[in-house]
Amino acid sequence: MAVATFTALARIYRAGGTHPARWNQFREQGPVATARFDPHPVHREGSRRGRGTAGEAVLYAATDLRTCLAEAFQATRVVDRRTGRPYLSVWRPARTLRLLDLAGTWPTRAGASQAISSGPRDRAREWARAIRAALPDIDGLWYRSSMDSGNPAVCLWAPARDAMPEVPLLNQPLDASALALPLVRMARRLGYRLL
Repeated sequence: MAVATFTALARIYRAGGTHPARWNQFREQGPVATARFDPHPVHREGSRRGRGTAGEAVLYAATDLRTCLAEAFQATRVVDRRTGRPYLSVWRPARTLRLLDLAGTWPTRAGASQAISSGPRDRAREWARAIRAALPDIDGLWYRSSMDSGNPAVCLWAPARDAMPEVPLLNQPLDASALALPLVRMARRLGYRLL
């Protein structure tokens, strides 16, 4: 699947806290138990957990802010606009992204099912590692959000780093006054609380 340069992608990231990030920063540490499609190898017993893995990186995004909220705050179902300094970033890729479409028939043809996007995360990470090994040049995955009505979500891998533009279209803290009303409406629609 090709995601064209006119497609706006969004993500929520934390600019503060124990693991601060930048709007365009891919996470090299992993796999993370709460992340669905981390391609990082599983840590062997005795290895140092949390260290980066050469060549592997991940960045999760979506085509809709509500999907970002649903995914980013799913553990607590509370949209905390201050702790960890969460930001909303929106950008258009600098080049066409080549993504494997998990929302179509590919999972069935490959011996999986649509549960790849909603079932156990450790199983989805096994698939992510296998896909990454078999298709090392793709930029990542297009899949259905299990938290927001199956709306599109994107998992970008290391090859997509050069598709990040120099500047985003938007990079605002979630507690910005301009975001207050849209966040209230989206949180209410999801059944999440807003702090």
